[in-house]
Amino acid sequence: MSAVAPTPSLGDPHARRREFEASFLAPSAARTWPTRRAVEEADDPLRTPLQRDRDRIVHSKAFRRLKHKTQVFLAPEGDHYRTRLTHTLEVTGIARTVARALALNEDLVEAIGLGHDLGHAPFGHIGEEALDACLQEHGRHFRHWEHSVRIVTALEDAPSTVREVGGRALNLCGDVVDGIACHSGRAPMPRTLEGRIVRIVDRIAYLNHDIDDAIRAGVLRERDLPTGPIGELGPTPSRRIDRLVQDLVATSAERGDIAQGDAAGQAMDELRTWMFKNVYLAPDAQDQHRRAHDLVRRLFDHHIETQARDDDPAAARLPLGIDDGGWDQYHVQREADPDADALQRATDWVAGMTDRYALRAYADLVIPRVHAG
Repeated sequence: MSAVAPTPSLGDPHARRREFEASFLAPSAARTWPTRRAVEEADDPLRTPLQRDRDRIVHSKAFRRLKHKTQVFLAPEGDHYRTRLTHTLEVTGIARTVARALALNEDLVEAIGLGHDLGHAPFGHIGEEALDACLQEHGRHFRHWEHSVRIVTALEDAPSTVREVGGRALNLCGDVVDGIACHSGRAPMPRTLEGRIVRIVDRIAYLNHDIDDAIRAGVLRERDLPTGPIGELGPTPSRRIDRLVQDLVATSAERGDIAQGDAAGQAMDELRTWMFKNVYLAPDAQDQHRRAHDLVRRLFDHHIETQARDDDPAAARLPLGIDDGGWDQYHVQREADPDADALQRATDWVAGMTDRYALRAYADLVIPRVHAG
């Protein structure tokens, strides 16, 4: 006699999903279909297109590299500091909570949240500024949200199902790509409410968790925090996040769009301004900023010089003898976009680095090698 009860027939999972979306999602919620992929694919037998996108992002090399990319502090040695990976997971979890409360598409929010920071350079926003400064000299810019899109549409390894239909990279659904492209406050507004959730939750998460990390690092003390915003939002990160999330849900439900209430929104803006002055751009941080800028510029210039000297840019000078994935990543990027010019290749190489990769690459450039006699 079997110890496992037979599984009842569940029917077509895609039909069930369509029925769920029609019955339970808000009229303003984004639907899973049509997918609006760059190249259309047949549906997976079990996973919806957005679940498939989620899996493609999580299994990507760019996603795995997030565990060694800084959130605020440069290559912190403590075990409990945030990284881009933990930040990504925190944003995704909070965003799903908001989406569920508003009867919006949780699967879309999850895919956007998991993919939104894939394009961050090493050393967080400092590295982004440094790479942007290198490119500005050539009339270009580096914006991490745009590079996130480049990763999922051009640079990342394409799954076999994508290659079979002639697609490139991850071939994600159009609403996922739009949400990734527009998640920053400096980018255009996302076209979906789900994308707008990630845009606001990203700020809620990084601001409060950066405070927590700054206190852990001894850069701040709790009594240093500004009394006005803290009085409005709460004394601890969890209390502040809960206050902001509940406000976001209530205000969005009332207005029919994703928005914060006036009091909570103003308090968060004030707290963000205070953090920039006292943590992100504080005098004690300027030395780290300068060193990160010097490091990124040296690596960027080295790559440009190498391409200028060699007929084959993949000559032995790159990737500086490093054995933790950079060589493989460099070749993947070259094969994915062979028409990229020297500036774009240098950008792809540096932006794809983890903090530790960048530090080791820089050390390999500036520290003389010792050869055994």
